[in-house]
Amino acid sequence: MAKIPVMQAVVEVLKSEGVDIAYGCPGAAILPLYKAMEQDGGIDHLIVRHEEGATHMADGWSRTTGKVGVAIGTSGPAGTNMITGLYTAHADSIPILVITGQAASAKLHQEAFQAVDIVEIAKPVTKWAVQVKEAAQAPWIFREAFRTARSGRPGPVLIDLPIDVQKQEIEWDASIDAPLPIAPVEPHRPRVERALDMLLAAERPLILAGGGVILADAHEELVELAELLQVPVQATLMGKGCIDEDHPLYAGMTGIQTSQRYGNASFLESDLVLALGARFGDRHTGQLDVYRGDRKFIHVDIEPTQIGKVFGPDLGIVSDTKLFLRAIIGLARERGLSGEPGAWVERVQELKATLTRREDFDDVPIKAPRIYKEINEFYGPDTYFVTAIGLYQIWGGQHQKAPRPRHYQVCGQAGPLGWEIPAAIGVKTALARTEPDAEVVGIVGDYGFQFLVEELAVGAQYNIPFVLIMINNEYLGLIRMAEDHGGYAMKYEVDIHYDEYGSDNVKIMEAYGCSGTRVVEPEEIRPALEWARKEADRTSRPVLVEIMIEREADTANGVRIDQVKEYEPVP
Repeated sequence: MAKIPVMQAVVEVLKSEGVDIAYGCPGAAILPLYKAMEQDGGIDHLIVRHEEGATHMADGWSRTTGKVGVAIGTSGPAGTNMITGLYTAHADSIPILVITGQAASAKLHQEAFQAVDIVEIAKPVTKWAVQVKEAAQAPWIFREAFRTARSGRPGPVLIDLPIDVQKQEIEWDASIDAPLPIAPVEPHRPRVERALDMLLAAERPLILAGGGVILADAHEELVELAELLQVPVQATLMGKGCIDEDHPLYAGMTGIQTSQRYGNASFLESDLVLALGARFGDRHTGQLDVYRGDRKFIHVDIEPTQIGKVFGPDLGIVSDTKLFLRAIIGLARERGLSGEPGAWVERVQELKATLTRREDFDDVPIKAPRIYKEINEFYGPDTYFVTAIGLYQIWGGQHQKAPRPRHYQVCGQAGPLGWEIPAAIGVKTALARTEPDAEVVGIVGDYGFQFLVEELAVGAQYNIPFVLIMINNEYLGLIRMAEDHGGYAMKYEVDIHYDEYGSDNVKIMEAYGCSGTRVVEPEEIRPALEWARKEADRTSRPVLVEIMIEREADTANGVRIDQVKEYEPVP
């Protein structure tokens, strides 16, 4: 078998694993890999302005494609800059691969320039972090990295490459190589039978669809089961989009922040919850004794250690979500079961029609729910949205509709500020070959916008069009609300207002070669969105619609799902 440069073998592995683009920043300690990429030419590359941005781009690409996104950095601070992105992917079960360069193996104990033990640093926020010590191991380690990232509960992997290892040659023949197999996690039939029996015995059952439904591409099976047995469906924040929110069986979201009034009410009236790929996050459950009540819980998760982590369910089932749904649907059909809409479905529909929140505000300054009303009416179901953390995440969870899986992407657990711009780049580049005309929209806050604002240069340089809708209250709004209403009775160091509008975000866009406009009245929102769509198409670059809202707006929130405080008058 002929010898080839080891990094050439690595590039061949990456391509065969479905990687067609990587996001990164070259540096001296990773140049052999870049040389192999240049010579091969089969993987596109975007030069990022900050290594954290590369990880979030790979994250957005992965959430859209379902494959493993790749981010590349050099040694030292490049790797440490990528830890936030690894944490974000780890928290949300997103499979990405981070590749870092490293100083020469013989120098690692001598405090060489930009040498840091990135493997030990990354271990808490990865499924696997490893340094390649022998060149012949490299292709096999990369194969195992992809298998690890995809198998079980998906997540990120880091591979560290010392410069001396990258420069070696190995024996490798790509023509007889292939990805490593991933064993399916199938449910134990007796537990599926018990789950079906419990569903049938319940008078007011709910299906709770978490992010695992999205990750398993199990949305069709989810709807099939719900319609077959006529069981209402709720979604967690990470599961948003797994069922059309206009579906008659959709029962909203439960939570102490991102929730609907009818969602909490439906949940509180339920007597059994079938949770699919949900981790029972604290912003979903609130106070646990209220959340659990007297209802029974069935918890289905592909990761065994997730079951019982927050509380012990009445029945735990280790399974891939899609395979579980197929199994329980098959069992139900074997028994000849089919449901008809009954009193419980009618009750959920009644709650959905009556326990709503207002969105039709005409106030100036603008009230945020009005923005989401305009977004829901303006954008079609095929639009891809990304959004991060802050009051706008909560407003989005409460008001924005998400009719398609993988079209509403949110960094749910880690909540890093600045995620949206690089994530939108990842989403748009993921769609370049399959849906080149698809609209990508990032909903951002005024503070988080500036955390990775430099990645606008990537959008401009590589002609990546998307729209940013900024909800600007010139505050650290969520922290201001926590200070004001969370028992601290203060508004300390959360006001970022100065001059007329604070930072001139339209001029910031223009400085990067992009476009923007500012909106101050509600009737200007729709024309601004229309302009942004055309401007993004015309320039093939990012476009900003900055919407100035009331400065001290609050979102409905609480600490228990039966006592969520409403700060706006309800219908």
